[in-house]
Amino acid sequence: MQELFLSSPLIFVASAFVVSLLVGSFLNVVIYRLPIMMEREWRDQCKELSETAATDIPEGRFDIVFPRSRCLSCGAQITALQNIPILSYLILGGKCASCSAAIAKRYPIVESLTAILTAIVAWRFGFGWESAAAILLTWALIAISVIDIDHQIIPDSISLPLLWIGLFLSLFHPMAGADVLFVDPKTGIIGALAGYLSLWCIYQLFRLVTGKEGMGYGDFKLLAVLGAWLGWQVLPLIILLSAAVGAAIGITMIVLRRQDRSVPIPFGPYLAAAGWIAMLYGQQIVAGYLDFMG
Repeated sequence: MQELFLSSPLIFVASAFVVSLLVGSFLNVVIYRLPIMMEREWRDQCKELSETAATDIPEGRFDIVFPRSRCLSCGAQITALQNIPILSYLILGGKCASCSAAIAKRYPIVESLTAILTAIVAWRFGFGWESAAAILLTWALIAISVIDIDHQIIPDSISLPLLWIGLFLSLFHPMAGADVLFVDPKTGIIGALAGYLSLWCIYQLFRLVTGKEGMGYGDFKLLAVLGAWLGWQVLPLIILLSAAVGAAIGITMIVLRRQDRSVPIPFGPYLAAAGWIAMLYGQQIVAGYLDFMG
């Protein structure tokens, strides 16, 4: 199998696409259940929260594995044949087989996005451990982005393991200066520190000037993750890209959709998108900019 993937990159990309469709289905479970698991934990830890917690939080065991997936409208259990990524959604016409309630379009969108982005990463890095690590980071960034859009939180249970994985991978960086995804330990450590502290300083300055909190601590941790994986050199690119896209979308929503300016806009998806682009072509973009300015 290894020789086949090495000799035929298209087969590797196609295999990554198919497998990631299944992963996308799993990410939908993570995106839905992880915030509920977090709220259950907060409710158990805090008596005050327990008294005001939402009544629709499931009781009993509830995690990524158990219980089996069910329709959110009628509670009917979703069978394996009804849970085939994208295909089941199309066959069912986007409706529950039991109650005909509409299935959120986000489910096939997440599955498709996961497959497409994974195929791009597989094509960019080729078969090997570097590609496997980049795919893992891609999946995590997708989950983080959608959870932040839905709940405006970035779970530590995703970002903190990613931070340590990034620093761990730096130990395997070839010190000869090879152009690989993994940065050396010094660059990774400085990247993690710079990523966290840069947004933390912006947060403190914004709060000092306006008296409001401009972003959450999850954003600091996410940029620290990207710094640990990609190095401090690409952090300015990530911040500029995410800020530009975030500002453009925010202004568009205010103008076209008349959204209240006081309604917070999650920053995590923009950081994740900018980090993913930097993972693929960050070094080339930075080098091209320096050459242009030089």
